[in-house]
Amino acid sequence: MSELLAKRRMKNVLLFIPNMMLLCARLLTDPRVPGTEKALLAGAIVYAIIPFDLIPDMIPFVGQIDDAYLIALTLLRLMERTDPKIVREHWAGGGDVVELVGAAAMLAGKFLPKPIRRVLTSRVEVAPDKAERGGGISKLILVARPEKESEAVSSK
Repeated sequence: MSELLAKRRMKNVLLFIPNMMLLCARLLTDPRVPGTEKALLAGAIVYAIIPFDLIPDMIPFVGQIDDAYLIALTLLRLMERTDPKIVREHWAGGGDVVELVGAAAMLAGKFLPKPIRRVLTSRVEVAPDKAERGGGISKLILVARPEKESEAVSSK
């Protein structure tokens, strides 16, 4: 029984990247996804494809972490501004994509140096109506908040 579970998990890991690419392609063509979110998602995909970015992709494992982090943050933002059900409809992989994306953002964020996390999250915002309610995905969307200059100076 545990062998079957292990095989299923391995299959999900191996198909993660193809399933994420399929998810992104489907979201880019879904008319329910706002244009701004499509543009941000397309930008994150381009960032992931280009080999020279904040952490060059030529560095094994580490080079892909910033790409995964930015795509995960972009998907979290998209789920904040649309219904997460839309993302779930397009997910072909195993497990709950909302939880998976949140976990990927948190895990990738732990491996990234703080300055890079700040650069990647400096423009990410929680939707105003979701911030007021304080529930849902908004807790996951900002893994690291950028420090304000006044706070950084006063803490030194």
